[in-house]
Amino acid sequence: MTTSFKTHPVSLKDLMRECHEGRLQLPDFQRGWVWDQDRIIDLLASISEGFPVGALMTLDASGAVQFAVRPVEGAPPPIKPLEGYLLDGQQRMTSLYQSTATTLPVATQTAKKRPVKLHFYFDIRAALDPDTARRDAILAVPEDRVLRENFGRDIALDLSTRENEFAALHFPIDQVFEAQLWIQDALTWVIADMETRKDHMALINDFSRLVINNFTEYHVPLITLGKDTTRAAVCLVFEKVNTGGKALDAFELVTAMYAAQDFQLRDDWKARKEKFAKLPVLANVEPVEFLQAISLLHTKAVRADAVAAGKEPPAISATRNSLLQLPLSAYQAYAPLVEQGYLNAAKFLHGLNIFKARDLPYQTQLVPLAAILGELGSAWENVAVRKKLAQWYWCGVFGELYGSAVESRFALDVRDFSAWLGGGPLPQTIQRSDFREERLRTLRTRLSAAYKGFHALLMRSGARDLRSGQPYDHTVFFDESVDIHHIFPEAWCKTNGIKPEVYNSIVNKTPLSARTNRIIGGSAPSAYLARLEKGGERHQPIAGDDLDQVLVSHEIEPALLRADDFDGFMAARREALLKLIEAAMGKAAVREDVAPPDPDDAFTEEEAEIEAQDAAMFAPQAQAA
Repeated sequence: MTTSFKTHPVSLKDLMRECHEGRLQLPDFQRGWVWDQDRIIDLLASISEGFPVGALMTLDASGAVQFAVRPVEGAPPPIKPLEGYLLDGQQRMTSLYQSTATTLPVATQTAKKRPVKLHFYFDIRAALDPDTARRDAILAVPEDRVLRENFGRDIALDLSTRENEFAALHFPIDQVFEAQLWIQDALTWVIADMETRKDHMALINDFSRLVINNFTEYHVPLITLGKDTTRAAVCLVFEKVNTGGKALDAFELVTAMYAAQDFQLRDDWKARKEKFAKLPVLANVEPVEFLQAISLLHTKAVRADAVAAGKEPPAISATRNSLLQLPLSAYQAYAPLVEQGYLNAAKFLHGLNIFKARDLPYQTQLVPLAAILGELGSAWENVAVRKKLAQWYWCGVFGELYGSAVESRFALDVRDFSAWLGGGPLPQTIQRSDFREERLRTLRTRLSAAYKGFHALLMRSGARDLRSGQPYDHTVFFDESVDIHHIFPEAWCKTNGIKPEVYNSIVNKTPLSARTNRIIGGSAPSAYLARLEKGGERHQPIAGDDLDQVLVSHEIEPALLRADDFDGFMAARREALLKLIEAAMGKAAVREDVAPPDPDDAFTEEEAEIEAQDAAMFAPQAQAA
């Protein structure tokens, strides 16, 4: 259905009345008011000269789309039925309401973001002076309406009484729509001493005609979206007009819709997020991702019901539009399953030696993983199921399939995985994934999902720390500050003329503890291996045969490392890593003859910066070790 709308001018005075009475309110997804005093002054100045300040956009509140609402900031509790949601113009309407329609001080901020409470005045003489910019005729005064100087010791301007306003010829802008009352009182004050105050009368009359009338006669273009407007259209429209602020996401819109049904989605999410935060690998789960996992299970169930009824089956979906159509009943039904799915995902990832969100190859892959695990329940703990989960997961990682167009991938995963468990075909993620041997040369920083995947896969395959011989389980990982580091150290490689695009390859990197990396330093492998065997003040010696076994656990050929044979080491380890990845993916890698580094494949500035950041992050830990 095409969204209907109409455009018409509405008087500013009527808009202020609608905000005051509650007929026009803000949907709950609108963010707080943030304009500072300078922007408010600019807005008031523009209206005082009759200049346009842009159109507003509202949504007819009588339609099927319902949101929780809140009054414009500063307005009293509503006294009239809601007629429209203010979609675009919150900052302008709030600024104008607080400065023109209520005598309460405007709670704003200075240009330096310091909160202040102010009243705004027109300096009548300055406002009528053609050589004075209109914004310079507007004065912001403190809450008590007294301007002070000399560090507050002296009063520069006292506007705390009507008589003081009249004498100083300063008009309170919060009286602009009731100006006749102020003017009548002012003229009464003038007549009381006509001899000395007669000039005030002409100035006040001119000010009323040339400035105040611009407010009372001002009309704002108003675009009103019809009651047939869909949720998705509201979201899209709001994003288009909200170019100056943070983009609206589906979670905020769904929050407002559920709040209209007395369900506080933010509170519900906060409680679940607190559980996730206790597990470092789930630290970055976003609320929209949580909704996506729920939508996958909900739309899958709807599809199954349609098939059973012989109807045209709708698609399984995690798109924004499907989130906006997610009924509250579906959220309440599936949220506990998805929460448990995420918690089980953490256990599953720990089993793959992925312990921190920073080391997740793809944050996005958690969405279908949580949905799949939520649907499986305790069945995921079956050895055969875990094995299939691992194959699907590694194919997604090393096939690098979750970088774009992820919503369609999510739907395929949720559709295919349970069918695969029941004897169906391989999931599309497994079928379409491949890993090419040449990719090993270009995996150089944690910008790449596959790079992080190798880090975890090496630990999962049994890699042990070179210094202690301990496997990289959960405890060792955190206690020893394990990260991925060079095998042939960077300093040694530079000294021997090896280019960064070669020595920074994943082939020359492996998981090492901070202590071990410090022992390695910038020495040749033969030198640091000798130090490890000899032992030192802070580490026990390790026998040569034992150290060789540890090297093998990293897919390293000990003899080549001890001989400082960089080229031989790289060729042997490249082959070993390919076999490791083939075992994880359950399919052969695409092998090619090893070509020399491509000149266009040089180590980029961005990659160099990431390397430097990683080094800086772990340097203090290594030093402490």
